Amino acid sequence: MYVTPFFAWTPSFPELAILLVVVVFLFGAKRLPELSRSVGKSISEFKKGKEEAERELEAGRTSAESEAAKQKEKESVKSE
Repeated sequence: MYVTPFFAWTPSFPELAILLVVVVFLFGAKRLPELSRSVGKSISEFKKGKEEAERELEAGRTSAESEAAKQKEKESVKSE
C-alpha cells in the first residue's frame, strides 16, 4: 500500500478560498493589510539573520582554515 507523504499534498483553489474566508473571519478585513505587512517584515528579518549567520560561519571557517595552514607550516619548519 502506497502512502503519500504529507508534503506532497497541495491545496486546490476551493481549499485556498475556504482558508481565506476563515482568515478574514478571524482577523477582519481591516487588519489583513497590517497582518500581511508584519508577515513580510518577519520574513525579511529572518532572511537577513540567515544571511548574517552564513557570513559569520564562512568567516569563521576561512579563519580556522588559515590558522590550520599556519600551524601546519610551523610543524613542517620544525621537522626540517
